[in-house]
Amino acid sequence: MASNTKQTSNKVSALASDILRDSHSSAVAKKLAGSALSQSGTGKESGKAMEQLASKVLSSERYSENTHTLAASVLAQANQKR
Repeated sequence: MASNTKQTSNKVSALASDILRDSHSSAVAKKLAGSALSQSGTGKESGKAMEQLASKVLSSERYSENTHTLAASVLAQANQKR
């Protein structure tokens, strides 16, 4: 597994936790939240599928600001060689 020095911030981790607990959050937001939380305090990188989802979210105005924040965090922790 590749190592990554970037980690999810405490602010984004708290947002991700809130989204996962909210029954009204979208499936996309929950996927991104789960990915962001799994990278909190670890050297894990985003997987290719999550990178693609995050990229799609960021290129669309359809998603909320919170979902965009999670997507940006997931992409920031992507494999830079991919």
